[in-house]
Amino acid sequence: MPEVIKNALGQINISDDVIANLAGAAAIECYGVVGMTSRNIQDGIADILGWDSMNKGIDVDIVNREIIVNIYLQVEYGVKINEVAHNVMERVKYTLERNVGLPVQEVNVHVQGVRVRKDSTEYPMVL
Repeated sequence: MPEVIKNALGQINISDDVIANLAGAAAIECYGVVGMTSRNIQDGIADILGWDSMNKGIDVDIVNREIIVNIYLQVEYGVKINEVAHNVMERVKYTLERNVGLPVQEVNVHVQGVRVRKDSTEYPMVL
């Protein structure tokens, strides 16, 4: 459901998809993040068919005018998962508060997998 912000000139409707796109763009820029993962079967089918969207792997809830974000992602093999997750949390929180204008209550990061880069000869195994 879109968030409505009213002011003297009228109202602003901010879709959950817009918030998810901003969060996805911020998360994918973080070092060690390989990509977003599927939250459900429908998203898995979209992966197979190649339908990409920045908000894939992002759940957004707005409770009491505060944003709660759940991010599902894959990280690169060899990085410290907790540091990558912490960087994603901080960057997403900053980006959303700066661009949307609503406070962020939570950013929950769900690491769904680890992927080895295809061009890497240092780690030849695939997880």
